[in-house]
Amino acid sequence: MKINLKRNYKHYLMLTPFFLMFIVFFVYPIIYGIYTSFYKWDGIHIPEFVGLDNYSKVLNARTTKLAYKNIINYVLITVPIGMIVSFILAIIIQAMPRKWGNFFKSAYFLPSVIPLYLAASVWKWILAADVGLVNVLFSKIGLQQVAWLTDPKYMLYSLIIVDVWVSAGFNMIIMIAGINDIPESLYDAAKVDGANKFQEIINITIPQLIPTLFFTTTWGFISALQVFEAPWILTGSTYMSYGGNRNALLFPVMDMLGKGFGSLKFGQAAAYGVILAFVILFFTSIQFLINKKIKK
Repeated sequence: MKINLKRNYKHYLMLTPFFLMFIVFFVYPIIYGIYTSFYKWDGIHIPEFVGLDNYSKVLNARTTKLAYKNIINYVLITVPIGMIVSFILAIIIQAMPRKWGNFFKSAYFLPSVIPLYLAASVWKWILAADVGLVNVLFSKIGLQQVAWLTDPKYMLYSLIIVDVWVSAGFNMIIMIAGINDIPESLYDAAKVDGANKFQEIINITIPQLIPTLFFTTTWGFISALQVFEAPWILTGSTYMSYGGNRNALLFPVMDMLGKGFGSLKFGQAAAYGVILAFVILFFTSIQFLINKKIKK
């Protein structure tokens, strides 16, 4: 098919601003970041070419290993729990009368539109050691207070609570939309065969919802690997001190920013970013391969 530039040049000109913005704010930063990853640079002096030395230092750093250990534990817990909670909410709300269903959809979706830094700040107050709402309630019923944000045993689970609270509403809306697309005739046939509600969910809803579940899981996986704002605020982190007590909430993006703006090692920070991008790309590709096999 031939493209008639003379005839359609006006249409291409209308697309020009988007492509210019895309190149300036997306393509160029990626290329410059990869370029910087091969240099030793503190943001002040002339960059010094060091080849793969930045990658070697990042991969062998103790904080890198700890950050990836934390992110693996976080992803393996928060993504499945988030999907299960969202699915249960979607099933329950879908079964409600429209009036109440719309109310609860709006209520559960609200945390998704609140800025994440604000949501994390609210939860930092709720989980505070002495005056936090949770510990105050614990005291009222005779339970021992928990150091949610300073005890390494509980810090990761505190972050997971915040993440699920923020993301469940968005995933719930996506799943409800997927459930609405399932033909009603499938449920009618199941009822004729004597299937109960649980059997309908297992044999009809979940199989028909696989594309939607794949989207929400992949999106949640990518978002979890890039987690930053919530643990940063919950631990009161700065560029010089981040990750909380014993680095229990140290994650790759936090460590990357710490190396760049805290230690002024922008070359290592860029290398860190490139490595993280490939990690995300690798695991996302695996998810697509698994989804492709499931479809077959």
